[in-house]
Amino acid sequence: MVTVVDINTEPESAARAVAALERGECVAMPTETVYGLAADATNGRAVARIFEMKGRPRFNPLIAHVASLDMAEAHGTFDERAMRLAAAFWPGPLTLVVAKRPDSAIHDLVTAGLDTVALRMPVGITHDIIADFGRPVAAPSANRSGRVSPTTAAHVAGEFADSDLLILDGGPCRVGIESTIVRVAPDRLTLLRPGAVTAEELAAASGARVEMAGPGAAVAAPGMLASHYAPRARLRLDVEDCPDGAALIAFGDGHGRRRNGAASVLNLSPAGDLREAAANLYAHIKALDAAGARLICVEPIPQAGIGAAINDRLRRAAAPRDCDERA
Repeated sequence: MVTVVDINTEPESAARAVAALERGECVAMPTETVYGLAADATNGRAVARIFEMKGRPRFNPLIAHVASLDMAEAHGTFDERAMRLAAAFWPGPLTLVVAKRPDSAIHDLVTAGLDTVALRMPVGITHDIIADFGRPVAAPSANRSGRVSPTTAAHVAGEFADSDLLILDGGPCRVGIESTIVRVAPDRLTLLRPGAVTAEELAAASGARVEMAGPGAAVAAPGMLASHYAPRARLRLDVEDCPDGAALIAFGDGHGRRRNGAASVLNLSPAGDLREAAANLYAHIKALDAAGARLICVEPIPQAGIGAAINDRLRRAAAPRDCDERA
């Protein structure tokens, strides 16, 4: 049975989460990005439970979340550029993919057998729980594989209503989309997944040029599959004139666009604020999907800044469902 605990009114919520992790159980936790389904990253059975609950293919690696740079360095090799990025953006919505140390206790299921490990230091209660736990936790988004990521505790409870799961309710996630993922190699930085930390910010902080992972690149981090973040409804992107009867995800003041035929409209940001849009993205998709929309149209979103990450998520959500295994 799902148990939802409000972290603001239940002082023992963190201790309950640590105890559950010690028992090898999964716990749903809020972060600044999305809610994560967390388990001890050093416990193979616990990590396997994440894959089982999500229905996630095991070739798709997980992010190991840490509470300090010392904890991160115990499992990954940080060169000067990785150290600069960690100093600039941790704790925060940036995941660094670095060489995995041979003596790391992080289980091979987390890294999908790769010689690299994805590491992130989250903000808030999840950071504190990891510090108390004393070991990294693997924590992909707390949803069934391939579906829209959760940004509230209610989203998680809806996904896992038939599961025995402790959910910590920390309210809506501030960022609302998954972390930026960058691979730090000796000769280059490669952006594997865009997020709230932009390519321009990565380049400025590291002093290095950032390359983009090309289409069809091998899966080296979460969120790289072509079909991902998908609702049941079909998504149609870059719509200026909404067809009659479709649901609409709007952006901005609507000048020059036709919205009056839409069956329902949710606006990511009437003011055209991209960070507000990112925070609302998954909640709006989920709300229209839950209302029974068969077609959700999305107005154009600028590519600038975090807009690149929003468009990345929308493209994957709109991709043909049979193009690969969703995760």
